[in-house]
Amino acid sequence: MASEPPIEYAGVPLPEVQVFTNRLLNAETTENVLNALNDIENIRQINMTGESVSKVIGNGPAKGMPNNHEARKTIKVKGKDVELKYQVGAFYIELDVEDEDAMNLVISKIKENCDKIITHGYSLNVGRYTKYRKTLTDYRGE
Repeated sequence: MASEPPIEYAGVPLPEVQVFTNRLLNAETTENVLNALNDIENIRQINMTGESVSKVIGNGPAKGMPNNHEARKTIKVKGKDVELKYQVGAFYIELDVEDEDAMNLVISKIKENCDKIITHGYSLNVGRYTKYRKTLTDYRGE
């Protein structure tokens, strides 16, 4: 779901909200969270992390066979089909806000939606969790 930020964005540390779930989410819950967050203004982008669910079983007696795991599904986000390749455990929601009051309003809407959808609990933190400019590691490959 991540897209490349525009050029003028480089170097500007926008605030992020980390929603870290107490349990890994199933595909339906992930779809519901993403669609609920989609309706909130001032959300710039949403990144997700979790446990990978590979397409093919990598080891053991069933090595090479298709992995028919229930979490590997196609979900609908904003009316588009998105292949979910892992069980989501955290959302990193980047906000495009001008001041702290606007940020607090958006955070309250995020919390309200998460309270309704994530039934097993979560923690919500505000900070900067992903990089927003190139680091030394990025220049090594160039």
